[in-house]
Amino acid sequence: MLRKIEFVALIVFLGLSSAVFADQITLKNGDHLTGTIVKSDGKTLVLHTEFAGDVTLQFAAITQITTDQPLHVALKNGQTVVGAISTSDGKLEVAPKSGAPVETPKDSVVAIRNDADQLAYEKSLHPGLLQGWNAGANVGFSLTRGNCQTENLALAFTAARATKTDKLSLYTNAVYGTNQLAVPSTTANTEAGGIRYDRNINPRTFAFVGADFMSNALQTLNLRSVGSVGLGYHAIKNDRTTLDFLAGGNFTDENYTETVSVAATSTTPAFTYTRKLVHNFGALTLGEELTHKLGKSTVLTEKLYFYPDLTQTGNYRGTFDLGLVTKISKWLGWQNQFGDIYVSNPPGSARKNDIVLTTGLNFSFTH
Repeated sequence: MLRKIEFVALIVFLGLSSAVFADQITLKNGDHLTGTIVKSDGKTLVLHTEFAGDVTLQFAAITQITTDQPLHVALKNGQTVVGAISTSDGKLEVAPKSGAPVETPKDSVVAIRNDADQLAYEKSLHPGLLQGWNAGANVGFSLTRGNCQTENLALAFTAARATKTDKLSLYTNAVYGTNQLAVPSTTANTEAGGIRYDRNINPRTFAFVGADFMSNALQTLNLRSVGSVGLGYHAIKNDRTTLDFLAGGNFTDENYTETVSVAATSTTPAFTYTRKLVHNFGALTLGEELTHKLGKSTVLTEKLYFYPDLTQTGNYRGTFDLGLVTKISKWLGWQNQFGDIYVSNPPGSARKNDIVLTTGLNFSFTH
């Protein structure tokens, strides 16, 4: 009988010990939860429990926290304190291994992280150049035969690497189309690419520098090179929507091939020849960029830019891009893209406006 009592007492002691040496959470409705705190962003708290897995709680609904493990507590004043946590009178107390406890209002907590999450956070502040990339590739192809004989191919690639302090963006795209009916002709032939670097000045303002390159055979544009520098402002920046306004200056170098016709004279017949037409000028860069999540699986992107010529006032260039990507799986989606490029002073008989509409598959990946 004595041994049975000792055995039951041992089980009770072990059960109580596991509860004592676990993190304790008390909610406003009186519920008590036991587990291991993983992290908190000041709005929610993730608690790992033995039988329910990770449980996400509203931070404002928590009245008491008691931990036995040291946690990294980041405060609004920029200070990070490491130690066990307890609460008293609506305040959070962090007890480091050495030194006096630090007491702070609960609403001044920016983040709470365990050792593993803190290590991941510190690595995210200074990732390697090959780390932290999010990229996507778009592929669209159409083929017609019968009354029409056309072939169209659209390719695009984008990549971005964002940290807490800066962002590096890359893009390239190409559209090629032909019509083989009657007289074979090229219906589209454009290539473009660019790079931009953003550096945060404060949470709302950033500086940027970038370079863009483009060729358009149907507009007789061999190459347009644009170097830009300026400032940007995050008018809206949250998990669902980002709206930026940008302003600055750029230097544009354009190289066209112009066909010149010479009328016949009494001594020479009519003839044509080609020559290079070069435009070099300074211009303003005025732009707006929008990214918005439509539901859980669809993302809308939109960009509008206006480049007024400062050398020859009245000349300008404008671009508009609108895209929609709907996720089918983690890495596969369906994309639709609309683009419009307007140049006020193309050479010769080239048209001022070029519109491109593509649709196809989107492949996304991260590294």
